[in-house]
Amino acid sequence: MHNLSLPKSKNRIISTKTYSFHSAFTLIELLVVIAIIAILAAILFPVFAKAKEAAKKAVCLSNLKQISLAMTLYANDYDDDYPNTNSTLLWIGRELRWPIMPYLAVGLKETNPGNPFAANGASALLYCPSDPTHHSFDDTSYAYASTFFRTQSALASLTDADLVSGNPCNGTCTSVSSTQVQYPSQKIMLFEWLDSHQYSGSAPVGPWGSASTSNGWAPGPDAWTGARNSAFADGHAKFVFSGSILPSTQNTPDPNLTVNGVSGKDLP
Repeated sequence: MHNLSLPKSKNRIISTKTYSFHSAFTLIELLVVIAIIAILAAILFPVFAKAKEAAKKAVCLSNLKQISLAMTLYANDYDDDYPNTNSTLLWIGRELRWPIMPYLAVGLKETNPGNPFAANGASALLYCPSDPTHHSFDDTSYAYASTFFRTQSALASLTDADLVSGNPCNGTCTSVSSTQVQYPSQKIMLFEWLDSHQYSGSAPVGPWGSASTSNGWAPGPDAWTGARNSAFADGHAKFVFSGSILPSTQNTPDPNLTVNGVSGKDLP
């Protein structure tokens, strides 16, 4: 008898695919994400702005250090005397740059010998990136204290208006040597004209405050606010608050008119 066996049934494996479904963001979730991003931006953007301004302030301080070194090199070559061109406007940066140009390692030249404000270009060494007005002053930001090239008797009677008049020296300009500076670590030689890093008003102001032709170049009420980088006669440079500077002959924080000239001091 034959054993009849049924054919084995083949096991058929049925594969199933698993599908997963993700739901989209709800409106509330999206608004929460946007709110978190806005909060982070509000926290971080001021930090970034402060860091950027701190970097600009450091650049300005470095510029002053290099210009101060150029002044020292100049004095070494001129019998220890600081620059004196017999111009009452030498304190303005765009005039100061010419006598010390050989020591700055930049190639600026006067395009018009009769006009010291005319140059063949600009150098980042001579202006501060925080100074909003440097283009108005031929890309210069730093002032040279007039105490280093004016007689002490002249300084005692000079006004802010006299400093900008451009009148001839008539014997009031003189060469000053480093040995005449009695307090080199307290006498400012170079400084930023505007307090472009820290100020309380809507715009930076100089050491005369809101002085202008409308009030006869009289010192303004905000002269003692703000702060600026300064380089001293001994070569060091630092950030100086206007309120810490001793009053000038015009009762302003202006190193141009330091009481007793280079024999005096700007910081106590």
